[in-house]
Amino acid sequence: MAFILKSKQLVAIKFMLFNKIPKAPEFPESFKWLNTGEDLSIEKLKGHVIVLDFWTYCCINCMHILPDLEKIEEKYSEKPVIVIGVHSAKFEEESGPENIEQAIARYQIKHPVIVDQKMEIWNNYGASGWPTIVVIDPEGSIVYKQSGEGQLERLMDTIDVLLETYEEKGALSKNKISMQHPKIKNKSFLSFPGKISFSPDKKSFCLSDSNNNRILVCSIEGKIKEIIGSGKKGLRDGEFPKAEFNRPQGVCFSENKIYVADTENHAIREIDLKNKKVETIAGTGIQAFYNIKFGKGKDTPLSSPWDLVEYRNKLYIAMAGTHQIWTYDLKIDNVEIFAGSGYENIVDGSLSEAQFAQPSGITLLDNSLFLADSEVSGIRRIDFNTKKVSTISGRGLFEFGLKDGKTDKALFQHPLGISNDGKGKLFVADTYNNSIRQIDLKEELVSALIKKKEKNICMIGDEKCNVLGLWEPSDVKYADEKLYIVDTNNHLIRVFDLKIRSLKDLEIRFTN
Repeated sequence: MAFILKSKQLVAIKFMLFNKIPKAPEFPESFKWLNTGEDLSIEKLKGHVIVLDFWTYCCINCMHILPDLEKIEEKYSEKPVIVIGVHSAKFEEESGPENIEQAIARYQIKHPVIVDQKMEIWNNYGASGWPTIVVIDPEGSIVYKQSGEGQLERLMDTIDVLLETYEEKGALSKNKISMQHPKIKNKSFLSFPGKISFSPDKKSFCLSDSNNNRILVCSIEGKIKEIIGSGKKGLRDGEFPKAEFNRPQGVCFSENKIYVADTENHAIREIDLKNKKVETIAGTGIQAFYNIKFGKGKDTPLSSPWDLVEYRNKLYIAMAGTHQIWTYDLKIDNVEIFAGSGYENIVDGSLSEAQFAQPSGITLLDNSLFLADSEVSGIRRIDFNTKKVSTISGRGLFEFGLKDGKTDKALFQHPLGISNDGKGKLFVADTYNNSIRQIDLKEELVSALIKKKEKNICMIGDEKCNVLGLWEPSDVKYADEKLYIVDTNNHLIRVFDLKIRSLKDLEIRFTN
């Protein structure tokens, strides 16, 4: 007689089969805690179910699991269940507490986070990939450990069984530990801006004001012409004041339309500037996983679209969540994969064989697409003529740094933005190096236009300048011998004049 056990029953059976459940290693006393008013320990949290999230803030998979953790926090808000983020940095830039605090603010994380120095906690717990989730029972034993996305149901079942089991034993804490989460106050008009795009006549630009969940249209001088979106996080079409976005990133200005990579809605939105309306043209609002059925735009799920360009009536989309480039055909309303096998790495070759790693920036030059391939700290090229993928710069998932020179020897660190001057030069927002880099494709040379040194910012030929340094810039766009830089963690737009090598802030303001 066949029968199917429910997930909770399977969890309970697994618990019973444990003969020796490993005790959870204690947190090192010297490690820094963020987003909480007090340091925590396994001993202090006795009687609680503890959910550990091993994450690093560059990782798209880690971003995907944050909404699941938020659902857990909401469901068990009155129960002795606590989520703790263990930030085990991949990139050097990610290891600094100030940078992690910015990531906490950007992703509106509500739970405590411990800074895992030199991945000591990671190694103690035997984590194997980002993200790894560990569940600790109220007596301090590890009962669950799993890497990857899509764990919400299993996690909730595990927590339910633990709460039920330890309530019967009388071992649950009577009072849930109280958490106080200090907030980083942002006094800027912008909040973690993402990407920028110029109108065809270069007289205006649009900007994704990501954490304000809106798109701004400004004159070249920075005067606001349109605010698109109510500011409320959501997925809602309609008139500009009522439309809703969810941390949009890439924008593509095309005549009287703007196309938006609405990243955390997993959707592509179309802004009609003439009729002042927003419409979803691709994506279901739910993240795509595996066995995707491609077809009509609104019937096809997407996965964290991060940037996009238009070419011959198609949108080419840097689909960060699946490590691929997808297209959306504007004429026939169709979504399909253009390049990338879906495996995460740096592999050249045919469109179907090539591998990318969280592509996050895209630009069009000389019948080719150039990509900022962030997780391999690389710059990649897709040639429309040969239908081949090649690497301009970049070596692997764990090879990064700040090194100029020949493109095959140069090093970047998690670049997110890229553009070109139409004449053979690429400009890269080298995000985790807090730098703007230039690639001369003809000479095959990489050089730094702006690079951060301590609290100063240094430009070519000037070692003594003292200007506010860039802080994780997410995008850079070329227009009229100037570079417009989205200085994300400083909540600013900066303008670098290539002729006189000066860097100035561009005030985003309302028209008087």
